[in-house]
Amino acid sequence: MWLPSYATPGERAGRIAVLVFVVAVLAFLVAPLFVVVPLSFSNDPFFTFPVPKYSMRWYEDFFAGNRWTDGVLNSFLTASLTTVLATVLGTMASLGITRPDFPWRKPVMALLISPMIVPIVIVAVGGYLFFGRLGLTNTRLGLVLAHTALAVPFVVITVTATLSTYDANLTRAAQSLGATPLVVFFRVTLPSILPGVASGAVFAFATSFDEVVVALFLTGAEQRTLPVQMFSGIRDQINPTIMAAASMLLVFSTALFLAVGWLSNRSRAAK
Repeated sequence: MWLPSYATPGERAGRIAVLVFVVAVLAFLVAPLFVVVPLSFSNDPFFTFPVPKYSMRWYEDFFAGNRWTDGVLNSFLTASLTTVLATVLGTMASLGITRPDFPWRKPVMALLISPMIVPIVIVAVGGYLFFGRLGLTNTRLGLVLAHTALAVPFVVITVTATLSTYDANLTRAAQSLGATPLVVFFRVTLPSILPGVASGAVFAFATSFDEVVVALFLTGAEQRTLPVQMFSGIRDQINPTIMAAASMLLVFSTALFLAVGWLSNRSRAAK
């Protein structure tokens, strides 16, 4: 129970106050969703709340127009490529950092997670100038590489946390039986840290899929992602179709959040 029977009246009052505060903050954060989702089902071409009449008009418009469906496809393709690349690089980095004989562990770790600390606008401008010299602006490859730099820290953090509880004796036992390093990794290490790797992959996918600032600098018309399309729609012409896109993104983000929670519970259960 969240409130044990032996708690004093002061402890009970303190925990109740904390619970009320948490619920109030959560309600404040979730409250806008009770406006966005109903507006996506409105039949009115303007933002009118309460909704006068409900319909699926804007969802039909979302799937009927190529600009929205192309944005979805570009987002999924970019996020998928970013996830694969970031997961491989982040897992390799974590395996190296967690080795007992690895030098300069803290500086290297700080360098790897620096994209999480640096303001995203600075990353976008730096990426634009750097990739411009390489001819990678307005290309999918440039966007994938930039998103990979943003996503790798999430993989490094989750995999490193999982490796902190990994029993190195399993690796020594496999090596003593004649297993090669690749066999040890794929048959022993990877199955043990798979929940952490999968969690990092989910975070990497979400980071790339929802990112808009870097994509604004690096994408052209053919690589425009869904968040960029939504940003352009808000800036140029406000259309309720954006509400339909936002509602679907909400459902998708919730599914990713539940997936991360399930993987975390599975990781704890495996321990």
